[in-house]
Amino acid sequence: MGERIKNFTKRKEFGIILIILVLSAILTVMSSAFLKLDNILDFLRSNAVIGIMALGMLPVLISGGIDLSVSSTIAFAAVIIGKFMLAFPNSNPLIVIIVAMVAGGLVGLVNGLIITRFKIPPIVATLGMQTIMLGCVLLYTGGMWISGLPGWWSRFGTFKLGSFPTDIGGTTGVSTQVIIFVFACLITSFILKYTLIGRGIYAVGGSESSAIRVGYNVNKIIVFIYVFSGLMTGLAAATHVSIVGQVDPNTYTGYELDVISTVVLGGASTLGGVGTVFGTILGVVLMAIVKNGLILAKVPTYWQKVAMGLVILIAVSVDIINRKREQAKLVRVDVEE
Repeated sequence: MGERIKNFTKRKEFGIILIILVLSAILTVMSSAFLKLDNILDFLRSNAVIGIMALGMLPVLISGGIDLSVSSTIAFAAVIIGKFMLAFPNSNPLIVIIVAMVAGGLVGLVNGLIITRFKIPPIVATLGMQTIMLGCVLLYTGGMWISGLPGWWSRFGTFKLGSFPTDIGGTTGVSTQVIIFVFACLITSFILKYTLIGRGIYAVGGSESSAIRVGYNVNKIIVFIYVFSGLMTGLAAATHVSIVGQVDPNTYTGYELDVISTVVLGGASTLGGVGTVFGTILGVVLMAIVKNGLILAKVPTYWQKVAMGLVILIAVSVDIINRKREQAKLVRVDVEE
């Protein structure tokens, strides 16, 4: 038991937990409502969208790739389901979620095929796809909102599981969005931990040439990774629309930076081979706490963007420096042997 605790303290997740505890203590002093159950559940609900997208981005970063198209993909999927619900007002939430995931998955499939068939670097392929999809979305909608969604969708978005009393006399519960986020966590964790393709993702991120030598079909794994990212982004689109009750195609600009930085803050490496679902969950919580703290501190919006940019820059820089140090140690060991 003691050995397990000692090993855990050496992991990146332990440092993230300490930072979260310190920031939570500070925010609790600033606002006594921060740690109350209703605020925590609302906190999880409002960050479920970025969390689901981060789970989709996690295998991409583990593989050593990147997906910059997620902000356009979520806009595309949101517009598709918005139009779908207007065209089929007697449908149901499950079908809408499936449609959103299929829409996102198709974008991911195109990304994966471009990267594997034409050998275009992921950053170039997904950046190009982001621009193309954003142009198509704005051309189709004219930048206008899609509203007037069916009442059953609104009830789906406001559904809460359980009933817990709050300090102000009402009740609260676990929202639909949190349930979807937990489901996404379980699916992603299962794929990465217990499937052959999950082990292949880590192998590709560690060394693509080594993964090929041990028998992995790297191209199929890469296509799967980007399809999965699209599926999760589509799921996030349905989740977001269930919160706001309408579709604004302009609201998703810049989401890709939040998603990537969240996964990196959770311990994943931009150089590939490293990352866990637990770490990503911690990254979601940490990013949300930082944003909440900036708001409670009444930091102006533009300075909030500067602060978040610095957080991203520092997180990525620390990750790269640490990986280079680890690689240098491995080189020295090889020489000594």
